[in-house]
Amino acid sequence: MKLSNKLDRPVHNDYDHTLGPANAEITLVEYGSYACSYCRAANERIAQVRDQLGDRLRYVFRHYPLAGSDIALRAAELVEHAKDTKSFWDAHIALMTRSETLTEEDLVAVARDLGVPLPDPVKAGEADERAKARVQADVKSAQVSHALVTPTFFINGRRYDDPWDESSFADAMLGSPGHRLRGAALDFADWAPSAGILLLLATILAVILTNSGLGPSFAALWELYLGVSLGSAEFKMSLLHWINDGLLMIFFLVVGLEIKREFTVGRLASVRSGALPVAAAIGGMVVPAIVYLLLIPAGAWSQGWGVPTTTDTAFAVALIVMMGNRVPAELRIFLTAAAIVDDIGAIVLVAIFYSGAMNFGYLAGAAAIVGALALLNRSRIFSVTPYVFLGFLLWGCVLASGLHATIAGVILALFIPTRPPPNLTAIMVQADAILTTEARRSGEVLRHGPSLPALRALDAIHARLESPADRLLRNAGAKSSYLVLPLFALANAGVTIMPDSLMGHEPLMLAIIFGLVIGKPLGLVSASAIAVRLGIATKPGEYSWRQLTGAGALAGIGFTMSLFISSQAFPIAADFAAAKIAVFAASIASAILGVAILWNADGRREQNRGT
Repeated sequence: MKLSNKLDRPVHNDYDHTLGPANAEITLVEYGSYACSYCRAANERIAQVRDQLGDRLRYVFRHYPLAGSDIALRAAELVEHAKDTKSFWDAHIALMTRSETLTEEDLVAVARDLGVPLPDPVKAGEADERAKARVQADVKSAQVSHALVTPTFFINGRRYDDPWDESSFADAMLGSPGHRLRGAALDFADWAPSAGILLLLATILAVILTNSGLGPSFAALWELYLGVSLGSAEFKMSLLHWINDGLLMIFFLVVGLEIKREFTVGRLASVRSGALPVAAAIGGMVVPAIVYLLLIPAGAWSQGWGVPTTTDTAFAVALIVMMGNRVPAELRIFLTAAAIVDDIGAIVLVAIFYSGAMNFGYLAGAAAIVGALALLNRSRIFSVTPYVFLGFLLWGCVLASGLHATIAGVILALFIPTRPPPNLTAIMVQADAILTTEARRSGEVLRHGPSLPALRALDAIHARLESPADRLLRNAGAKSSYLVLPLFALANAGVTIMPDSLMGHEPLMLAIIFGLVIGKPLGLVSASAIAVRLGIATKPGEYSWRQLTGAGALAGIGFTMSLFISSQAFPIAADFAAAKIAVFAASIASAILGVAILWNADGRREQNRGT
């Protein structure tokens, strides 16, 4: 789950320790500790920024004593005995600057200046209790704001994670155009439904452009051929195929990494926790396919039975998130896990039923590359580079073999290595030793910064904190959500809305619509009920069967994967156009039905009634 970068508690001049006017255009909040050497170093940077910005800046200090440091906690509680603002800031500066590291003598001197005795943990008075409560309130705010280290800065409510050098800090403070654009992008990405909204906008844009005067040019754009040639040899594909067969591999890579994570350390790692969403996903795929085949006449259209079996996770989860507290978090977890299992099924369907004629020579080449990937994994090679290189070769062999090329992304994901969590204590001790050694040498003649060996050691420590699979998922996940899927929707969702051209396709459209709108929730809920009744799975008490039915309705939002399978199942343009309209209609109907069921459903109240 992505950590929020927003400040938990708004700044109040009557409560917080502030310097600068309340109406300043820039507010800088620091969560810091008097025993933290980095906070002491940053203290000079804050003074420089205040000199530069004057009354445009309001600086706020909140306590976040170093964990396990008794002297850090006592120093924070000591300054809370200050009788006024001036006394607090005098004590604050003294504790930050009086000596190189915080000592007991510093506390004694500051207590004397404040005119108070050192706080006695055994005989705590009323003032001591107030000081403790104030410090703990700041610590809680720091934790909720995801301030993981000291110091952690927030500029106008957003966490600042960039360098503290003068130009970077000033850009962030003054809101340069580049920094404002980056901040707006981060705000949008942090909004949970953002991926679904972007996908929806790309879809709407594709439909508008297709049905406008630019329609022919828009359609011709995707037929442009791009590639490379060397002498008489060439490799070219249309832009549409580059997106569907090439760029979409990133999406399948992310899906594969998520599947691997869920089955190793995630919600599907144990049989008991994973049984309910697995059963629900299987039912949610089998029943829609049966509904489709029951309604479709025998013939070429029958191969489209895979279209209503899939769920678009981005749209479904976005709607659940937008309903806020009306939907329990456990239901979102259930739907996400079921959608991941659904993705596995979709991948299998594409590999087996929606690929072309096999070229066994290239298939053998792909098998050899898979063997090389397995050897890298078994040899505990944790560099991502060789896996990515072999992944490109695998993509080429799979594409030429007749299987759908995006399957290469899933296969590659399965071999990207994970590894046990690091020993954080040992790693932090090593990092502290390196930084301390380099800090002692900072004043040496002809020395401008950390040595190259020290930087390499810090890079190795940073790489150890995150497994290659997690690192690749973090980097590729955003590209999949905010680039690949919108481009896929833009290239594939455009359909000419002409009722006459759809004449004769009613059975096809009804089969897809009924499969998604009725088959999905029916299969998902019935399979869940059977699994619970047989004792295979347990339904959490946080959500009711009615709410699970609402989630099942939202699972009928097929969209991305339904469009993808439609493009493989219906090679005739008119059939594909009809299928797209049916997928759109079914997804909209499923969204409305799911929201209507969930809007006023109260899981706990219904559980108490015995539902």
